[in-house]
Amino acid sequence: MRHLLSLVVIYTIVTPSAADPCKSGPQPNQRPGPYSALVCVGKERGVQQCYICDAANRPIIIVFARDLTEPLGKLVKKLDGVVKANKADELRSWVTFLADDQTKLDPQVVQWASKHAISNVPLAVFEDIVGPPTYLLAKEAEVTVLLSVKQKVVANFAFRVGELNDAAIEMILKAVPKIVVAKK
Repeated sequence: MRHLLSLVVIYTIVTPSAADPCKSGPQPNQRPGPYSALVCVGKERGVQQCYICDAANRPIIIVFARDLTEPLGKLVKKLDGVVKANKADELRSWVTFLADDQTKLDPQVVQWASKHAISNVPLAVFEDIVGPPTYLLAKEAEVTVLLSVKQKVVANFAFRVGELNDAAIEMILKAVPKIVVAKK
């Protein structure tokens, strides 16, 4: 009985509570490293692309996702409008889907982009569900959003399955001026 009680106590201590915020990827003041992914939707379709390399010091919004969900579609559609509205500030954004098989996911990404009318945010697939090794994306994070400028992360948002909702999307959008203003 004592051993069982010890196991329960240990499990309680090391198991994160659902109320604990999800932590995933580079944190503020860290540098997002280069990685390439195969573009499914965007002018570079079919090309391995390193958007980090192209962005240099520009303001960027990187989205890592493990699933094609409706809430993610809402977020990316809003980011699509934000990128268009901040074209003069050279704001860039892209979504990197994490998958075992790019060729299997590609048609689904194309269909999902069409359904959500995405036109200013490229969508690519990184062929590994863990994500780029230097990013240390949490396994439980369904979506990780990084806002960065001058090669430094300014804000990091991570969401488990079901946590990305309208309030979370608004929280991300409210942080965007931090990177657009910081560029100037």
